[in-house]
Amino acid sequence: MKVRLPTWVWIGAIALSCVAGMVNAVGFLGFEHQAVSHVTGSTSQLGIALAHADWRSVGHLWGLLIAFALGAILSGLIIQDSTLQLGRRYGVALALESALLLLAIPLFKQQQVWGALAAAMACGLQNALATTFSGAVVRTTHLSGMFTDLGIGLGHLLRGLPVPMHRLTLSGLIISGFLAGGVLGAWLFARWQYDALLVPAVLTGLSGLGYVLYRQWAMRRQA
Repeated sequence: MKVRLPTWVWIGAIALSCVAGMVNAVGFLGFEHQAVSHVTGSTSQLGIALAHADWRSVGHLWGLLIAFALGAILSGLIIQDSTLQLGRRYGVALALESALLLLAIPLFKQQQVWGALAAAMACGLQNALATTFSGAVVRTTHLSGMFTDLGIGLGHLLRGLPVPMHRLTLSGLIISGFLAGGVLGAWLFARWQYDALLVPAVLTGLSGLGYVLYRQWAMRRQA
């Protein structure tokens, strides 16, 4: 199936994958050295902590998983739909994500676990925001699905089967955006420490504002 995505979805997916890469890099480089943009590794770490009866880590990791899920719940409450469509309240969700990232900065500076929880909630909210559209699954805070789609497409190419180039291109761009965000996040953290989160916070805020302005422009064109 060919994936037909409007321009605003492509731009948003790339920008948000870059944001997630930055946030996750700061999480890894921070005092807890903990991923915050995805939960697969955290769930494995939780299993290890339970096996070793490391109850401090158990509480921390459970908190991260719950925070990520709460972010997704917030997105569901705000957007109230699972399909990307111009007119949904993505601007509100992005503004809330920006606020959570700003909140994480002083908490991280005080070396409180709540900083990681706020960042994980922001990522959960963002991941739930970007969902299914025209048969393409868009995820911006982790790359397992993107690499899987890329591998399937390349496998089809090697077999001489039809290749969904739009989907492969989207996967490649999201992977590149996340990687670029990780590089930028590490570079900023080396210079600004936790204030590096100001950049993804501003980007999500501007993305939300840009979406609202674009939506109003598109609605006036249709009127």
